[in-house]
Amino acid sequence: MLKKLLLLLSLISLIACKKQRITYPRRIAIVQTVYASGKVMADSEYTVGALVSGTIVRKAVREGDQVHKGQVIYILRHTAPSAKMEAASTTLLNARENVSVNSRVLSDLKIAVQNADLKFSNDSLLYKRYENLWAQNIGTKMNLDNARTQYELSYNQKRSAREKYRSTMNDLQVTMKNAQSLAAGSRTELENYFIRAESSGTVYQLLKEQGEAVKMNEPVALLGRSGRRIIRLSVDQEDISQIKTDQLVLLKTDASGERIYQAKVSRIYPVMNEADQTFQVDALFTGGADPVYIHSSVEANIVIAKKNNCLTIPVTMLLPGDSIYVRENGRVITKPVKTGLRTVDEVEITHGVTPHTAIVAPLNQ
Repeated sequence: MLKKLLLLLSLISLIACKKQRITYPRRIAIVQTVYASGKVMADSEYTVGALVSGTIVRKAVREGDQVHKGQVIYILRHTAPSAKMEAASTTLLNARENVSVNSRVLSDLKIAVQNADLKFSNDSLLYKRYENLWAQNIGTKMNLDNARTQYELSYNQKRSAREKYRSTMNDLQVTMKNAQSLAAGSRTELENYFIRAESSGTVYQLLKEQGEAVKMNEPVALLGRSGRRIIRLSVDQEDISQIKTDQLVLLKTDASGERIYQAKVSRIYPVMNEADQTFQVDALFTGGADPVYIHSSVEANIVIAKKNNCLTIPVTMLLPGDSIYVRENGRVITKPVKTGLRTVDEVEITHGVTPHTAIVAPLNQ
């Protein structure tokens, strides 16, 4: 009876062993990555908005056109500001003429000053003559008094003429400065009806057509640097500490199918997006193979570590607390290990196993 019981236990043990999945460590090159998602954008991408409300009367460029800084993209109807600008320009022209050497107003005042100077000079000489005669007891006191009165009157007229010239000149200069300010304001107001590129690059998208109305600050066009692309990625907050500039990025876009592109991390932004708990990371394509299309979705893996000839086991074989089940001398025991690099499927074992270690899968595998 005892022999039958031992035989039964042996058969149960044998069946259990046959059901256990055995795995042996293998040496492979392991690459540890961090997953990120995002989209392809044009370098220095920006939107152009309308500075005033109005109606588009002309679309000056087409999508895909190369533009230079300041080039007109849209023109809004500008009849009223054009008339205002024309009136301001006319006022400024008249103001400039009034302070020029050919000014009719100043010419009359200059003549008045010259006449006053001439009269004062004559009256001054006449008064001096009567004064000398009176000193010689020649002439009458009345004649001397009349000469002095005329001299003083001429002096006052001379001062008045000069003061009037200076005052008029100042008034005309103030008028010209006011006219300049008015013309500059009118020019700026008119310029707001011409929507221009803020920098040289490519027109990627035009959002309005001729005849459509636009509101102030409404985006009307998408522009950016020609050729060069940026991959704008979102990295989970738990992984951001492992990201460094110049790390290799392997990615594919929705627009390119299964093609794999290579890039390098170029910039890591320090502020977290609280909405999705991610950090923004920029990468640049390498090898001059930037995709043509922008705003296509991206799935990427950022390579944070790479090691050749690693002794690895499947992640599913690793128990909590970094230990494994191994079979030794016909028995299954728990053995602690030290781990290194880790991927979704594989984990590096740096201590505790050899290529010949028989690793038993956990019971739930």
